[in-house]
Amino acid sequence: MEYILIMVTASSKEEAEKIATTLLERKLIACANILGPVSSRFWWQGKIDSAEEYIIFMKTKRELFDQVADNVKQLHSYEVPEIIALPIVEGAKPYLEWINSSLTGK
Repeated sequence: MEYILIMVTASSKEEAEKIATTLLERKLIACANILGPVSSRFWWQGKIDSAEEYIIFMKTKRELFDQVADNVKQLHSYEVPEIIALPIVEGAKPYLEWINSSLTGK
């Protein structure tokens, strides 16, 4: 079983909470941590832009990435939302078992 940490930035705490809660209700993620606000700098439409954002860290199984990404795109206000996944290389066995038992992927 491969587990991943998905990172998504959101425009507000409310948007981050909506995304996290929806994905939890759909059992696509086992856990979400919302951090922020953070100050972001990025290229957008040919110039350097900035925004205050919130970061959502979500734990799930690799096989659910596409479903998570599709749901985030539907719920997100950005034209091109950040949705990236990092592998969880190691983890405490009971925690990884808990992630697995928390997911159904509806």
